[in-house]
Amino acid sequence: MTERDLQAWVIVLARLLGWRVAHFRPARTAHGWRTPVAGDGAGFPDLVLVGHGRVLFRELKAGRGRLRPEQEAWLSALRSSGADAEVWTEADWIRGAVEADLRYAERD
Repeated sequence: MTERDLQAWVIVLARLLGWRVAHFRPARTAHGWRTPVAGDGAGFPDLVLVGHGRVLFRELKAGRGRLRPEQEAWLSALRSSGADAEVWTEADWIRGAVEADLRYAERD
């Protein structure tokens, strides 16, 4: 499973469970792939999910994907402000932890 596959499946599941989902896609430019961001946008989590009285920030990793320092910085900053910011991996998807996390918030 690629990170792109994981993201597609997470988005489908989240929408089925009543979440609104935001993902900011990169675009191809003359200088390669770029995601248009300003300020400290580099490393911002892959998904922002809003629903059931919650906001979730999730970075997605598949295969041997590792967090980059700027991704770790964003997750740390979000957590220290009280936000629900975590990493979901391919293994989390396979063992049902992603669905459980989305359904847990759905119950509240």
